[in-house]
Amino acid sequence: MNTIWRIGELARATGIEVETIRYYEKTGLLPPPARQANGYRAYAAAHLEQLAFIRHCRALDMSLADIRRLLDFLERPQADCDDINLLVDAQLLRVRARLASMQALERQLIELRGRCAQPHQVADCGILHELVAAAHGEACACHAPGTEPPVAQAPR
Repeated sequence: MNTIWRIGELARATGIEVETIRYYEKTGLLPPPARQANGYRAYAAAHLEQLAFIRHCRALDMSLADIRRLLDFLERPQADCDDINLLVDAQLLRVRARLASMQALERQLIELRGRCAQPHQVADCGILHELVAAAHGEACACHAPGTEPPVAQAPR
């Protein structure tokens, strides 16, 4: 006998929110389930498996477009997997770029934190002085020359 799940049961079984499951259906990432006589969605084991696959891919921070491509590959088991390798290689490049960006952010915060090493009054806080100076377009401790954040423009 095939197990049939309602959407709430499927959500609990997969750890994916009901609204997210509906979104995946609406965008075609998840095939539409059969409907019971009362109109309720009737999810099958294949839905559970596909949602587990999607969830694992999302845990690897893959985009929905990339997940869709991977799901398409599952439909063509005889196809060459070079494109899958390229997809994962591209994801690795994105992750490495984010890591480098996060390390730069860490260095900036360490530099900023170094401006206020001892507790004192807010009026003398080196961190706030740096942030206010940067807001006025001045150089700040946390950004190397030439890498200052853009100065906000007043709306026109």
